[in-house]
Amino acid sequence: QVQVVESGGGLVQPGGSLRLSCVASGGFFSITVMAWYRQDPGKPRELVASISREGSTNYAGSAKGRFTISRDNVKNTVYLQMNNLEPEDTAVYYCNAKNGVRQDFWGQGTQVTVSS
Repeated sequence: QVQVVESGGGLVQPGGSLRLSCVASGGFFSITVMAWYRQDPGKPRELVASISREGSTNYAGSAKGRFTISRDNVKNTVYLQMNNLEPEDTAVYYCNAKNGVRQDFWGQGTQVTVSS
């Protein structure tokens, strides 16, 4: 069973930066795609950014130009560097990992609050 653990959330002022980290460990099949999602209360969970094992990335429109996703395949770790944060970025951020048989694994989430 794969375990996914996020870290790095917190409170930041508008215009500030945060870096989220996520480690996926365990399981028999290799991790392929890793991604960050976010969710506001009462709203559906939405994709923020994803990255394949080969390094191909995909960003939601709101993240383009401000967020950067990267990964370390040896450590099965994915990072989300978030710059120029806005109050609208406030949400619980979840890490997702997919393995070679298309199973999904989720972390517990980390709160990001952008407020002055």
